[in-house]
Amino acid sequence: MAERADVVFVDGVRTPFGRAGEKGMYWNTRADDLVVKAIVGLLERNPSVPKDRIDDVAIAATTQTGDQGLTLGRTAAILAGLPKSVPGFSIDRMCAGAMTSVAMLSGSIGFGQYDLAIGGGVEHMGHHPMGSGVDPNPRFVSERMVSEDALVMGATAERIHDRFPHLTKERADRYALGSQQKTAAAYAAGKIQQDLVPVAIRTAEGWGLATKDEVMRPETTLEGLAGLKTPFRPHGRVTAGNASGLNDGATAALLASGSAAKEFGLQPKMKLVSYAFAGVDPEIMGIGPVPATEKALRRAGLKMDDIGLLEVNEAFAVQVLSLLDHYGIDDDDPRVNPWGGAIAVGHPLASSGVRLMNQLASQFAERPDVRYGITTMCVGLGQGGTMIWENPNYSRKAAKKA
Repeated sequence: MAERADVVFVDGVRTPFGRAGEKGMYWNTRADDLVVKAIVGLLERNPSVPKDRIDDVAIAATTQTGDQGLTLGRTAAILAGLPKSVPGFSIDRMCAGAMTSVAMLSGSIGFGQYDLAIGGGVEHMGHHPMGSGVDPNPRFVSERMVSEDALVMGATAERIHDRFPHLTKERADRYALGSQQKTAAAYAAGKIQQDLVPVAIRTAEGWGLATKDEVMRPETTLEGLAGLKTPFRPHGRVTAGNASGLNDGATAALLASGSAAKEFGLQPKMKLVSYAFAGVDPEIMGIGPVPATEKALRRAGLKMDDIGLLEVNEAFAVQVLSLLDHYGIDDDDPRVNPWGGAIAVGHPLASSGVRLMNQLASQFAERPDVRYGITTMCVGLGQGGTMIWENPNYSRKAAKKA
């Protein structure tokens, strides 16, 4: 039996995230072309990787039909120019699709069966709105397994506000404003662009190039947020301003065993420590990161106090606040999403897990004083996913200075 191998995150890229719909920059772009562009960009950044040594390609999509169907991992690998000897598959865990792709590939690497793998995700919510074409079994509602709210993500966020009244709309709005401000600052400092793969786009004005996220709103104010409509409930608390939008985009990550990274001269950006997925009541799916994080920390033998950086997917501001509140972390703690998050840049469902990893990896490079970081997210229908990573740049000397 093969011994357990170290699993490392070598590199990750993503396309700029676009606004879903006819007015979005990717309306005339195929979903599979987005993820192919990400894979090609990833391999161009890592020319020493022998393409024929890649053991698998796992690409996630939530709505697996049309240009997001046909076993994306396989078709995208062929379209990206990988040898036909490289296999691939598609995967779906809704919002945590790309995270699950990375986790499952990491398991194969850790078991000693894979040396190199590519994981990622794509969601073209303009072409494939969430829930389009699905036929939920009527037993879910008729037998009261879940409430009808469970199928509407915004309604589940309202239920978190109900359960934790101290997580007010005002706190959610303040958190959302902070996300916009931090993302604007990160863009101004050139921190986000380094992992973006430009995409050629065709609009009514002609051909252009997508080089930045389309949905950022740096002009956001608390006053503006306070006046937004609450579409999921009259006099509710969830708005378009304190939640992620409907977006299009793709991500791709290169994973390797520690020995393969050395063999091919690859410099790991992160080392995987542990990962976990957990289920919760679908009606309050946003609290999923809490049990998933507890499980991942327990498996790693760590506590939250050991974690120096947290990349938390901002599906809804209240969902992030529920995680922070559970661990007694301040809403504006500098460890949390220091470059902003999905409220500002977007959340193309199945692709977002690798975006979190990209940002954590880039922050690790700047923070040798931080040893461990977390990427975590809530998942539709009542789940959460968490991965814990170790910083290969960690220095005890730097940590003492900090």
